[in-house]
Amino acid sequence: MKAKFPVILILAYAVFVVISLISGYQPGKDIGSNFLSFTLSMLKILPAAFILIGLFQVWISKKRVEKHLGEDSSVMSFVWVLLLAGTTVGGLYVAFPVAWALYEKGARLQVVLAYIGFAAVCRIPMIIFEASFMGVKFTMVRLLVSIPLVVVSSVFLGRYLTAKDWRMTSPE
Repeated sequence: MKAKFPVILILAYAVFVVISLISGYQPGKDIGSNFLSFTLSMLKILPAAFILIGLFQVWISKKRVEKHLGEDSSVMSFVWVLLLAGTTVGGLYVAFPVAWALYEKGARLQVVLAYIGFAAVCRIPMIIFEASFMGVKFTMVRLLVSIPLVVVSSVFLGRYLTAKDWRMTSPE
């Protein structure tokens, strides 16, 4: 029964969109259009991102990740993940698989959590877009507040979860 629920939900959604298209119900047509647009944009980004993540898995040694981002790494590890997150394309859709790859390669939990936070607030395209609309001063203030908060919250949360012996598990 558990496996049938998502299938029933997807079928109900599809029926709703089809009925909306036939009957001319505008909110349903908009929902279907947004879903199609979102799906197409993800199909453009995700294949390349997953290829790059696969190359990361093969080409970057566990020893190197542990050295720079592992348990014995310095505060510099947060700078490394800030730079990595800033260049992440595709938002959190790509950041979560990259975070899993980092964790699997030996990055400590605090650094992985910081990477996810940085990917949410410090991506270069987002910063440029924000600065062009909100102004450079606003963007700099937001970054100067956000970056320390991400580091502090990831350190506290990482220490708490590590003390509880929490581990990331495979999405499989």
